[in-house]
Amino acid sequence: MILKAFREKSNHKYINKLLNARKVAVSSKKINSIGVILNLSEFSDFETFRVSLKALGIPPNKTKVIAFVEDEKGVNQLWDSYFNPKDFGWKGKILNTELETFINTEFDALISYYKKDVLQLNLMSAASNANFKIGLSNNDHRLYDLIIDVKPNKFSIFMNELKKYLTVLNKI
Repeated sequence: MILKAFREKSNHKYINKLLNARKVAVSSKKINSIGVILNLSEFSDFETFRVSLKALGIPPNKTKVIAFVEDEKGVNQLWDSYFNPKDFGWKGKILNTELETFINTEFDALISYYKKDVLQLNLMSAASNANFKIGLSNNDHRLYDLIIDVKPNKFSIFMNELKKYLTVLNKI
């Protein structure tokens, strides 16, 4: 139990280090690829994301959706990929190669579609090499370039707002 607290503390320090070193240099190029991080306890419809992003002009082969689950037992094997707290070690070390690939992929945009302040989700958002980061949560405003403050179950409102802001920013 004590080791778990120490590991969480080391991961918090790693997130702060990443966020303090982050240089916000959002390019003006159009969004062609998007990564999505979901918390399955808040929103679990992968296909809705795919359809909505396709409607925005993002090809399905340029969309990658991953989901965070607290417990692996209830995971549907049809989903793209998922991760859980066991996939993280000390000082931000990621123990899952699929997550490492997701983080290292230079998406044009990253959508962190969760409201709860979960250490592992924040670590994934902070460590991502995405150019433009979009999120729902404003627990730590340094994580995102654009925050759309809606509840995760209000997906249509989120997509309307996202389309509006991306159009204004000349991203789509």
